[in-house]
Amino acid sequence: MLNGIYHAIDPVAFAVGPLTVRWYGIAYLIGFALAALVLYKVAKHWKLTLDGDDVSTIMICVIIGILVGARLGYCLFYGAGEYLEDPLRIFAFNQGGMSFHGGLIGALLSGIVAAKITGVPYLTLADLGAIAAPLGLFFGRCANFINGELWGSPTDLPWGVVFGGAAGDMPRHPTQLYEALLEGIVIFAVLMLLARRTPPRPRGTFIGAFFVLYGAFRILVEFVRQPDAQLGYLFGDWLTMGQVLSLPLILIGIALLIFAHGKKLPEEGARKRERDGSISQ
Repeated sequence: MLNGIYHAIDPVAFAVGPLTVRWYGIAYLIGFALAALVLYKVAKHWKLTLDGDDVSTIMICVIIGILVGARLGYCLFYGAGEYLEDPLRIFAFNQGGMSFHGGLIGALLSGIVAAKITGVPYLTLADLGAIAAPLGLFFGRCANFINGELWGSPTDLPWGVVFGGAAGDMPRHPTQLYEALLEGIVIFAVLMLLARRTPPRPRGTFIGAFFVLYGAFRILVEFVRQPDAQLGYLFGDWLTMGQVLSLPLILIGIALLIFAHGKKLPEEGARKRERDGSISQ
């Protein structure tokens, strides 16, 4: 008998007549709702003039951007050419296939529209979105686990999960839960701690930190996550598409943090020297 925890969760939450409601859809709804609440609360803490209509406008733009970007990103990054042969399959959302990196690009682009409509500076809006995003990631990864998809490589660790189906009957790393913990809870906790400061930290701090943390965690988890079957490893037996797409996030995040805080250093240094009496009046 194989060791491990057997995955036996029905991806369908409930059905009413012909209507079938899946946990994946519920996870998206909860994630977006909580993200909107966090965005509103943090904006209020930062004394930004965002009302309910503004938050609704932002969320509508971002939701459209995420869904369209995530689907197009999957077809582009993970499609292995079949979507070029049959472009109509791009619109087959019911067949699955969503890319975080594509969704991120879509959210960033749609955020430009939201910033113009609401009058919120783009980097400020990006910072707010970065704080709220980990909640959506948490519920999304939990939904991946419920669906029994995006599983990890075989393991003999006591928490290995037997997913069955295409994953076979060997225990595997529950990488969906690893990502839910790291990309969801850990990043959210770090950014919320940083967000407690009033006035807020320089613009770009939170989106920069999000990029660095997400990129690092995703690259780390990919070492024990089974690569997509249609792509496999891109180099030898260790580099995956997820790692290739995540490395630029770290570099962009570092650049954003330098941009956000580099401008403050001379001013803060001057104030410190003035307090120390090293600047004559």
